[in-house]
Amino acid sequence: MASQQCDGTLSPEAALALQTVLNTKRFDDAPTGGLERAAGGLVEDYPESSRRTPTHSLCRASPASSMDAVKIRFSLHREGDLPGDEHAADMHRYAMGVDALSGPRMADLYVRCVSPRIEGSDKRPARIVGSLIFLRSKLPDTVRIREANLTILHSVTLAVVRKLGCENDAGLPEKPVFKALPG
Repeated sequence: MASQQCDGTLSPEAALALQTVLNTKRFDDAPTGGLERAAGGLVEDYPESSRRTPTHSLCRASPASSMDAVKIRFSLHREGDLPGDEHAADMHRYAMGVDALSGPRMADLYVRCVSPRIEGSDKRPARIVGSLIFLRSKLPDTVRIREANLTILHSVTLAVVRKLGCENDAGLPEKPVFKALPG
């Protein structure tokens, strides 16, 4: 079931979006524990966040009947790493979090977190980026696909910031907001 993928972090809307982008209702069994590993990795990496940190895989969701798969991972980024107007041509910007980009093969969601689990984040918020990446995808670049990708990534990112105890859910709304930005 889609709702059991990614450690159960998918909202009903995100589970439906995962079924849509992977074109299946049947998934391979997914390993568990990714939510705690990803959140714990971000906490451990924070002292080194002035440079690029490793990525922490939260999950890989794959249909039972094909080689397609979606990977979701998290890392800390430097302030200058925000994509702004400099992004791939098939990526579209959205007004969610600090920045959000989505395209037919990937999506990125940037947030800032102040958390009691992350020592020093009250003075320098942790800059977290969640990434959704397709291993194989021939999806068209449509609004429906971009919003489906962001719905999945928003749901999993919200679970991560809640696991970390980020103040105000790191600025993420309960439900994704799809306000496209120019550029």
